Amino acid sequence: MPFVRRKTASSIRKAHRYLGIFLGIQFLMWTISGMYFSWTDIDEIHGDHFRKTRLQNPAFSGLTGISELAPSLNINSLQLKDIAGEPYYWVNNEKLIHARSGAQKQEVSEEEAVEIARKHMLDRMKITGIEKITKTGAHHEYRAGPLPAYVISYAGQDEVKAYISAADGSFKSVRHKDWRWFDFLWMTHTMDYDTRDNFNTNVLRAFSLLGLITVLSGFLLWFISSTSMMKLFGKKTKVRK
Repeated sequence: MPFVRRKTASSIRKAHRYLGIFLGIQFLMWTISGMYFSWTDIDEIHGDHFRKTRLQNPAFSGLTGISELAPSLNINSLQLKDIAGEPYYWVNNEKLIHARSGAQKQEVSEEEAVEIARKHMLDRMKITGIEKITKTGAHHEYRAGPLPAYVISYAGQDEVKAYISAADGSFKSVRHKDWRWFDFLWMTHTMDYDTRDNFNTNVLRAFSLLGLITVLSGFLLWFISSTSMMKLFGKKTKVRK
């Protein structure tokens, strides 16, 4: 084992100590968030326990073909949707056309959004309010969802909210207290404080590299101070003054 100067050993210890202090909070957050993720049911985080497991989709009759209702449209996607008991064609991901009358619907109404929510959510869930949103920030719980959308709030300590697209009446997501905790911890885990979904941020890369340096410096300190390792290499560590 090569000679190790006392000053060099002291510098390694200081570097290891200060790196540990600097990185300690983030290491703690990585550990706490990792434990939370491993002990939670992702289906419950998604709010599946607030939703009906089996949906009863109505069977419509007397529908008119889309080529008759909108002969001038070039169709590249088509979906039949149930909006509050009425059949609509969702055409090209941009137009709602009534599947019998051919009337074009600009967007889903509040009353229709409530009916859609009741179709998907458990009957015991009591609606306390509804709001239409047209924009969301980077930290909003409905970020990246299609807008405009209706936010339907429910009574209870879980602070449940359901989001429904106003454009086509799709039931998009359920958000509640546990999901919001999950979202916060996911942000601290990925260290993406903007969108929460980017694993390639420079902050994460820097902390990962510093974490590796901290671990390696700890191994180095153990190596230069371990009598067992010195015996293994045939001599004891000598520290120069």
